[in-house]
Amino acid sequence: MSESLKLPVGAPTKRKGLRNLTCAALIVLGVSCAVAGPREQARRIHDRIAGVPPSHAVLDAMEADIAAGNDLQAAFTAMENSAFYNVTLKNLAAPWTNEAQSVFVPLNDYTATVIGMVRDDVPFTELLSADLVYVGDPALGLPPYSMTNNDHYEALEAQGIDLKQHLVAVTQSSVTDLPAEATAGIMTSRAAAKAFFAAGTNRAMYRFTMLNHLCADLAEIKDNTLPPDRVRQDVSRSPGGDSRIFLNNCVGCHTGMEPLTQAYAYYDFDEALGRLVYNRKGTVDPETGTRVQKKYLINANTFKYGYVTRDDRWDNYWRQGRNAALGWDPGLPGSGHGAKSMGRELAHSEAFARCQVKKVFKAVCLRAPGDAADRAQVDAMVASFKNHNYSLKQVFAESAVYCKGD
Repeated sequence: MSESLKLPVGAPTKRKGLRNLTCAALIVLGVSCAVAGPREQARRIHDRIAGVPPSHAVLDAMEADIAAGNDLQAAFTAMENSAFYNVTLKNLAAPWTNEAQSVFVPLNDYTATVIGMVRDDVPFTELLSADLVYVGDPALGLPPYSMTNNDHYEALEAQGIDLKQHLVAVTQSSVTDLPAEATAGIMTSRAAAKAFFAAGTNRAMYRFTMLNHLCADLAEIKDNTLPPDRVRQDVSRSPGGDSRIFLNNCVGCHTGMEPLTQAYAYYDFDEALGRLVYNRKGTVDPETGTRVQKKYLINANTFKYGYVTRDDRWDNYWRQGRNAALGWDPGLPGSGHGAKSMGRELAHSEAFARCQVKKVFKAVCLRAPGDAADRAQVDAMVASFKNHNYSLKQVFAESAVYCKGD
């Protein structure tokens, strides 16, 4: 700084005058430079969490908590507003339910289950494995939950029902024809099945589960060093007549994806009936001769020496190589049968915990973590998320406090 711009030590009046001039200039530009006091911070926390203004009584209580150093309590108070459930959480979860990742979709069983789990502090690691779905209170007189349509949830939303008050937890196996061992949290919700099990080869369910819940798309986790022994017959080993494309590009995704998508081998979505279909024990598909859905043998002549799926055995090849960095739980075996145990494998990874924290941080702070301080905060919140039994409310509270302003 040049000598002409230096302020003499012990000259508060001049410092204040300079700050006031700077503030005046910023105000002209439409930028506030006022220091946020407890009341302003309380208002910001409430706005970020609930998206609506607090009542005077709530704002007074939150201001008192912040003034007393109880910032987290103020954030939890903001979560008592129904808009946190009806709007904030719905908007957070809605993009996870469709391939377009649009927020402009009706309430459905996937979204309602996320909202209910957060409200009830269900450990979020159960998201991909629980025999659980949230429905509207039967006393509301809504259309019943259906495996073939979304009428129940659309009526719940159309009537403006308070989701904080009127969502009820039930088992998926009690309202569907899935046996308990075939339920896998939101992966076996009707909304997810319609979006990701319809047509195709069931790889979409794996891809969007990884993208939405481990924040890792296939291109980011490809690894060409793993064995391709589980790559199915429908994948060409020489696309366009060039085997180098498979060896240098395609194989990097398929080697790890294929052994995991085998967990979905008994699932399909019947578009004509509008419902999830699961081949129970004893069911034999006429085209495969096993319980495996016919889609797993689609385009079998593309490379007839490829892997033929015989059951729903899955193995996590990503535990080896570069994707060991996703932080797999050493207490789990890394293999098993069916979507439930595979969902547990994904949800108990470090990547799953970190992904939830980063998504909540962005939703509350209105930006992705961007600098060293933000990254340190994310690290701290990941640890806290685990220490608080994977409570997503805790993550919302800590994000709001961090971004409340000074």
